[in-house]
Amino acid sequence: MALRAVSTGACRRHLDTDVLDERSTRRISRQLLFNCRDSQLEKDGVCDAIATQLLREFTDLQQRHGTPLGAGFTKILTSHMNLSPLRHRDYRLLFIAQAVSSLGTMVTYVALPYHMYALTGSSLAVGLLGAAELGPLLAVAFLGGALADSVDRRRVSLLTDLGLTAGSLTLAMLAVSQSSPRLLYVLAGWMAAVGALQRPSMEALVPRLVPSEDIPAVAALRTLVGSLAMIAGPALGGVLIAAGGLRSAYLVDAASYGISLICLWQIRRVPPADDVENPSVAAVMEGLRYARSRQELVGTYVVDFVAMVFGMPLALFPAMSSTLGGPAVLGWLYAAPAVGALVASLTSRWTLRVTRHGLGVLTAAAIWGIAIVGFGFSHSIGSALAWLVVAGGADGMSGMFRMTMWNQTIPDAFRGRLASIEMVSYSSGPLLGHLEAGLVATLTSVRTSVISGGALCIAGVVLCGLLLPRFVAYDARAPE
Repeated sequence: MALRAVSTGACRRHLDTDVLDERSTRRISRQLLFNCRDSQLEKDGVCDAIATQLLREFTDLQQRHGTPLGAGFTKILTSHMNLSPLRHRDYRLLFIAQAVSSLGTMVTYVALPYHMYALTGSSLAVGLLGAAELGPLLAVAFLGGALADSVDRRRVSLLTDLGLTAGSLTLAMLAVSQSSPRLLYVLAGWMAAVGALQRPSMEALVPRLVPSEDIPAVAALRTLVGSLAMIAGPALGGVLIAAGGLRSAYLVDAASYGISLICLWQIRRVPPADDVENPSVAAVMEGLRYARSRQELVGTYVVDFVAMVFGMPLALFPAMSSTLGGPAVLGWLYAAPAVGALVASLTSRWTLRVTRHGLGVLTAAAIWGIAIVGFGFSHSIGSALAWLVVAGGADGMSGMFRMTMWNQTIPDAFRGRLASIEMVSYSSGPLLGHLEAGLVATLTSVRTSVISGGALCIAGVVLCGLLLPRFVAYDARAPE
């Protein structure tokens, strides 16, 4: 305690004599860490904990004196987002790994359908890529969750990154050879299966790398990474295909996994608990029973699933674009929800004050449904884009609240298995939504499909609220 008082006093003296910026912040934090270690407090991680607390106190002193940290975009970012999780070295490495690999994945998201269409000239063949991916994903999803709870999560992430790198390199080779569509289906299934094995471990790593008070900020950062990748990845993919062909796009994806591997390698080991059981069907069933016993967790899965099944209009964007400006605006329609999610993450500091996360998820899902109805009634591109931005912002807000609930309430021993449940819900909901939207559009009209889907989403959210009272009442200040 004496060390903390002396160091805080040093912060005050520095405030009185210097102008603070990021460089001086780093210099002071390094000196505080040095003093901490010099005082024999490094044992058992006490040093790092005290150093983190000192830096937090130092930042608070800065804010009370009205002195900004950094300038330009950093200043704007820190004023609206909580970047405190990035102070932790291991989480910072994981954040970089996820950011870079997400960008590469979205490049392949564009390249693979283009590759299939170039080989076959068939839109049906392109659509079947989704089926080729969904089957393997569902087959191994729960195994990935069980692995995340029984072995070192960092090790699983590293091995699966190697598998994804191999898949991207194989696609690069096929891009310059006379490949068959069957091989593309096989590789699409491989990438989906390996990704399904990896995601539970990557998601379950987070609570082991940051303190619980930083979990809401982690959710906002994850939304930021995802929305930026969804915006920049397809654009980069199109540029790479036009400039260097499909091979260059796949090689960029492989390089992104290489960077991710380097980052993950530097993270400390994250071993499972000593009494953990080996991956088995019984372990998977235990995870499912635990999820079912927690109504507030069931709500996070069901509400998102309902919103995606009934209110996911992406399959109708090509048809809607024909009445809003033609092919030239199609890319804008796809990008608009990601822009909304990006804005939500960049202005997410207010979410730290929210504790009724279940109610927040319901509200966000209802706003999504309202925005989809508004999109369906739009007859100008400006109005359509505005409603889609609102929808994307609501989806981003829902994602932040759901991720916060998972990371704050799920015991470490179950995090991998419950992350696999979330992945199945997250992956299957939109695919079923595409099917629902297409069928209703065929039976009625495109606009009717969009509007009715949004209305059913709102009705489904209200029904979930009535059937899941513990989910609605959940409060982070008094978790069960």
